[in-house]
Amino acid sequence: MSDWLTPDQAAAVWLSLKVAFWAMLCSLPPGIAVAFVLARCEFPGRQLLNGLVHLPLILPPVVTGWLLLMAFGRRGLIGAPLYELTGFTFAFQWTGAALAAAVMAFPLLVRAIRLSLEAADPKLEAAAATLGAGPVRIFLTITLPLAAPGILAGAILAFAKALGEFGATITFVSNIPGQTQTLPSAIYSLLQVPGSDGAAARLVMISVALAMVALLMSEVLARRMHKRISGQ
Repeated sequence: MSDWLTPDQAAAVWLSLKVAFWAMLCSLPPGIAVAFVLARCEFPGRQLLNGLVHLPLILPPVVTGWLLLMAFGRRGLIGAPLYELTGFTFAFQWTGAALAAAVMAFPLLVRAIRLSLEAADPKLEAAAATLGAGPVRIFLTITLPLAAPGILAGAILAFAKALGEFGATITFVSNIPGQTQTLPSAIYSLLQVPGSDGAAARLVMISVALAMVALLMSEVLARRMHKRISGQ
């Protein structure tokens, strides 16, 4: 890759993969929990929770990035006490890029898992309960396996979305080469430089290829897992 890309461009590609991986991984536990609550529970404020989960899909990404900065910046509502207690900050760090990507990808992850949970037959869980299985055991041994195709598809979609996140990321952590410059940010920077169309095109091709591979993997693996679960 070093013969085709400059060191900064190659670093942007690898940083994007790193950010997308951690964004997906850290989103999974809360994503499964929120999807389960939305799919199986009725309570006051359920629609409000659903709206908040999907808000990043509707808001301009720059607004989401600004809200993250206000909340998790060094002087933010959460970021200030976090920095005072631990010396850790999300702002202008690759971890902040992962947080921004996770927030933007979260609605896709939750939606895929929720649809999978809603499609699962609740009679199987009811049957297990009549046999004496507790809620935790039912969730781990029946609910999660039934929702596995949706979890897998949602995780890969979240990875793909995180890989291409730009607006919230650049607002929250800026565009620092080698530190916070992800693949979309690197493309944006090249487009501002006359004569850099070729380099930008190479990064665009890499971005398209990674996104297509993720989407194809999502479809193929979800179908295979669904067939395995259904016994076909």
